[in-house]
Amino acid sequence: MASDVSQREALTHLGASTAEAVARVLEMFVPGGVERGEVSVIADDRSPFVNLPTGGVAASVRYVDGVTGANVFLMPAASARGLAEAMGAGDGSEGPLTELEMSAIGEASNQMLASAAAAISILIGQEIAISPPDVRIIAPDIDPAEAWGNAPHACSTSFTIAGQPCRLVQLVPNAFVVRMARAIDEIGMAQSSLDYSSGSGGGADSQTGGVPITEKLGDVTLRVWAELGRTEMPIGEALTLPIGSLVDLDRTADAPVDLFINGLCFGDGNLLLTEDGEWAIQVRSVRNPTVRRPALVGGAGIVAAQPDPESTKGI
Repeated sequence: MASDVSQREALTHLGASTAEAVARVLEMFVPGGVERGEVSVIADDRSPFVNLPTGGVAASVRYVDGVTGANVFLMPAASARGLAEAMGAGDGSEGPLTELEMSAIGEASNQMLASAAAAISILIGQEIAISPPDVRIIAPDIDPAEAWGNAPHACSTSFTIAGQPCRLVQLVPNAFVVRMARAIDEIGMAQSSLDYSSGSGGGADSQTGGVPITEKLGDVTLRVWAELGRTEMPIGEALTLPIGSLVDLDRTADAPVDLFINGLCFGDGNLLLTEDGEWAIQVRSVRNPTVRRPALVGGAGIVAAQPDPESTKGI
């Protein structure tokens, strides 16, 4: 196990990097309206879920495959409604959040939390498996341990969305702390916890000790898949599609397909059929990973014709 100092630095680095990934996604939905605050490492004798915004929204994913932990994004009702309005799914009315607003919040949360998991995967050199996102209204009698579980470590990062406060709570397993502390030691990162808390920590392409992080993490295995196209339709129509229906996508058959790595779009290519009868991708371009913002027209968009990640693993 890492020393106390290394544990704190590892947690702060994990928290800041994850929060930065979340902030980038939020910025796409609320351009110019997102601010990220400091990372706070929660003491062992304190709960990270004090002062829960009752009536607001909690979006979360749990880690699976042998580790215990979660990422939980907490939004008061005003923050959640502001996010939905920025996505074109709110009308500014008061009262409980509508189904349309919750659908938009769920789509944003899905991308935020997938991006957060991808950031952690890169940092610790291990693919992170997460549960499907859970988006719920925070009830007055909610039990945080039952809703989101427990973990040996926790940190919290404050946000504002369109002037409204939010926070990201991370429940961090021991394995992540040990791997992160080891990466800090091996790569020779010189930034202090204060640097990361103030948002000045380096990104995935920063260099420390003369060694690029991308070079150190070059052998990390992550899931890669291709997306053929998308479309939108009302949920009611989608649920009543008969077997054999044809659904038009937003691209022609010969258009490039997008390439994704753990939910982040990093390039495009051409879909090919090999001599062995298997699908393959001929890469056309590679760029810095980004999260694609879905279009919301009168409601939640439906992603269509995205291959199962397991079936395209290794493309």
